[in-house]
Amino acid sequence: MSQGPRSGLAAVSSALLAMSRHLEMRDVLKTIVASARELLDAQYAALGVPDDHGGFAQFVVDGVSDAQWRAIGPLPRQHGILAAMLREAKAERLADVRKDPRFEGWPSAHPDLADFLGLPIRDGDEVIGALFLANKNCPKPEGSCGFTQEDEELLSILAQHAAIALTNARLYERSRELTIAEERSRLAHELHDAVSQKLFSLRLTAQAAAALVDRDPARAKGELHQVASLAAEAADELRAAVVELRPAALDEDGLIATLRTQTRVLDRAHTARVTFTSNGFRALPAAQEEALLRVAQEALHNALRHSGADRVEVTVDRRGHGAVLRVTDDGDGFDPTAVRRAGRHLGLVSMRDRASGVGGTLTVQSEPGKGTTIEMEVPGG
Repeated sequence: MSQGPRSGLAAVSSALLAMSRHLEMRDVLKTIVASARELLDAQYAALGVPDDHGGFAQFVVDGVSDAQWRAIGPLPRQHGILAAMLREAKAERLADVRKDPRFEGWPSAHPDLADFLGLPIRDGDEVIGALFLANKNCPKPEGSCGFTQEDEELLSILAQHAAIALTNARLYERSRELTIAEERSRLAHELHDAVSQKLFSLRLTAQAAAALVDRDPARAKGELHQVASLAAEAADELRAAVVELRPAALDEDGLIATLRTQTRVLDRAHTARVTFTSNGFRALPAAQEEALLRVAQEALHNALRHSGADRVEVTVDRRGHGAVLRVTDDGDGFDPTAVRRAGRHLGLVSMRDRASGVGGTLTVQSEPGKGTTIEMEVPGG
């Protein structure tokens, strides 16, 4: 392993550490392909996780721009060389993949691949992925493959550790699914209790108003005002539950687009002016983006329901390799120490837990009559 600057022990160690740093499946896949492409000095790298229907549940590439990837079209099926790697579970090293009898072509926007090195990723007897590289950046005599036996051995080491990283990511996702299921069950019970009580009160108050409308119109009018207030509270409970039960599709839209959409909705739904701005933000690991979103939602909920604010501002800015979120309102404010002493937390404990869970910090600045600022900083991936 001494042919190039990226083939040393330090480079291998760096790649393996990068793979072990993430738990989210998508982050793990991206790290594996980026590490493989850099380590073996190839133009392109890709990793596919097969589904049970002849296609790929996930397929990640490195060396292809977003515009190129969109132009290529749907994910590939398990055919040709990819199918052989998954079915026969052995390495494939080819001087020109286009001349292999198993080659079945690719879409017109697909980059032109020549020399090829591919390996299955195995967890015991199960093939859980296919990792391959193409177009080694080196001189290639006519008819020869740029990838060497040493490259194959190096990729084999990477594939073994990739199997561990993918297995850990699978376990993490299953664990999170169980946690989400438990959380949904808890929220369902809370929703049932809270909204049922509101609706029960709403019905009784409406009945009282109906009984009074003829003999005491003034009291009936007061009861109807109470009906309107209870209905608004029930709507708030439902809105909060929907936000919790239907987390935004961060994988598809990203944090910035998700927050922009949610603040626009809240701006229309409330009398307070709700705005969102972002400067220099770049994508973070999925767990950090989810934590930022949840803290923003909790802070917005507090500002809009409890503070009496006329204006709420949400900002997300880049800070070093990470990001900082701020939710600022011009509402009533509060004394954070008094809130803690009174046993009321306004979600602050939950927000601090979310921040610390992804290696971040949360600060709260507030005084009675001077509004509130919630700030969360995360360090990046």
